[in-house]
Amino acid sequence: MYESENAASLAGRILMSLLFVLGGWGKLMAPAATQAMFVKQGLPMVEAAWVLAVVVELGGGLAILFGLFIRPVAVVCAIWCVATALIAHSNFADRIQEINFFKNMGMTGGFLYIAAFGAGAWSLDAWRAVGARSRPSSRAQGA
Repeated sequence: MYESENAASLAGRILMSLLFVLGGWGKLMAPAATQAMFVKQGLPMVEAAWVLAVVVELGGGLAILFGLFIRPVAVVCAIWCVATALIAHSNFADRIQEINFFKNMGMTGGFLYIAAFGAGAWSLDAWRAVGARSRPSSRAQGA
C-alpha cells in the first residue's frame, strides 16, 4: 500500500470512529438519560441495552480508531448502524430521523468497506501482524 493510501485509510478510520467514540462516551457519562431514551424507544432491558451500546460504540469506535481487530469490529459496527437506524430513525415523517437513517446507512457502507479492505499499514492489526512474523515459532526453537 502506498503512503497516501495508508494516510487515507487512517483518516477514514478516524472519521468513522469519531461518531461512535463520542456517542459511546456520552452514553457512558449519562447512563440515566441514555436508559430513559431507550425506554422512550420501547426497548426492553434498558440496563443491558445501555451496556451493549457503550461497549459497541465506545469500544468499537476505539478499535476502529486504532485499527485493532478491524474486520470483525467493523462488521459489528455495520450491524449496529442498521439496527439503530431501524429502531431509532425509521419515522420518515420526521425529516431529522430520515436524515439520521440515511447517515446510519452511509456509516454502514463505510464499515463494510473497512471490513472488506482492512485497516491499512498504520494500524495495530498491521503492527501485530509484523510482530507475529518476526517472533520465532516454537518449532523453530526445537520445542
